[in-house]
Amino acid sequence: MDEDRLAAIVRAQHSEQASRPGGQLFSGFIHADKAGQEHAAALNPAHAQDDASWSAAGSDTEVAASAQKKRLNPFERYMSLWVISCMLVGVLIGKLMPGSIDALRGLEFGESSQINVPIAVLIWLMIIPMMMKVDFAAIRGVGKRPRGLFVTLFINWLVKPFSMALFAWLFFRLVFSAWITPTDADQYIAGTIILAAAPCTAMVFVWSYLSDGDPAYTLVQVSVNDLLMLFLFAPIVRFLVSGASNLDVPFRALLYSVAIFIVIPLIAGVLLRRWFVGRHGRVWFEEELLPRLGPVSMTALLATLVLIFGFQADNITGKFLHVVLIAIPILIQVYFNSSLTYGLMRLFKVEYAVAAPGALIGASNFFELAVATAIALFGPGSGAALATVVGVLIEVPVMLSICSVCNRTRHWFPAPQPVR
Repeated sequence: MDEDRLAAIVRAQHSEQASRPGGQLFSGFIHADKAGQEHAAALNPAHAQDDASWSAAGSDTEVAASAQKKRLNPFERYMSLWVISCMLVGVLIGKLMPGSIDALRGLEFGESSQINVPIAVLIWLMIIPMMMKVDFAAIRGVGKRPRGLFVTLFINWLVKPFSMALFAWLFFRLVFSAWITPTDADQYIAGTIILAAAPCTAMVFVWSYLSDGDPAYTLVQVSVNDLLMLFLFAPIVRFLVSGASNLDVPFRALLYSVAIFIVIPLIAGVLLRRWFVGRHGRVWFEEELLPRLGPVSMTALLATLVLIFGFQADNITGKFLHVVLIAIPILIQVYFNSSLTYGLMRLFKVEYAVAAPGALIGASNFFELAVATAIALFGPGSGAALATVVGVLIEVPVMLSICSVCNRTRHWFPAPQPVR
């Protein structure tokens, strides 16, 4: 292979690394990959002069581009609108076609398993393509910049679920006791804990992009969280739900949920990624296949929301005030955890491109998993499922506000240091 072709491939691979986690979304990255240029220049010095000329001539363009507003695809830009539309459609179907909704609700994996077949299939269609984007080989680079990862893991597993349990208990048991019965309070406490115990996997790549985060390091953070979720999600949920409410969490049902909604999609994603990359190559996999799978995940998400809101039709129409009240402790814990993460990142002098995604991971949730788990444990019409759905409803506007704060405060952090 000649040097020109090898250098071109190296640059392409470095560019793909930025685009990998978010599929076609990251193909719009406007900043050049410095490491990719240096690596390619070392392989072929002829390219160094071209790249240097491009950087010098394009300095004004880069400044203008950095000020240019980041663009999302229509689904991501208007996700709150899509969610509201799905809620309305689902509620209408639930109220106008209760027999059909009851029939769908009764489709379970085994009698009394409460793992709904339509929900499970849609969750697989949604999560497996997301898991295919995660390259667990990136974990090998953890030792190069460990502080950002340690802060992220500390918040996600030792602070976030416990702070949510505290806020939920405080508000639903005490502050809102005049409007929420003890039975409903138990359900809402359980739902918000399940929501907080599932760290975000997919949408965090969107938030990282909007805040100019390091896509490769974000990938490491997500990969490690996904592996830890296999072992920590179930025991944390059971411990906190049992301690903060009067509900008994059936551990076997919780393990079934972990197996069906985490283990199966994770294994399927890893195996499919390995098979496609081995058969067709990484370039085809990243540039051709993953963008085609994006609409599948989004369509499955929207269909899941319609179904969930259909199951929740009576709760939503009869307890609209509860929807508003549920949102309050969720909002408080989101801003609390993102601020704590961001502050710790600054304290430990972590560079901005790592600190911003860390704060966003600490704030956002793997709401697909949370909704499915709440349904499996307590039923599709339960208050716990309603609480997780409220988390979906407020996710996008809240996360966009955090992205805005991060972008405005990047000067708080030290300049990035080269990774050796």
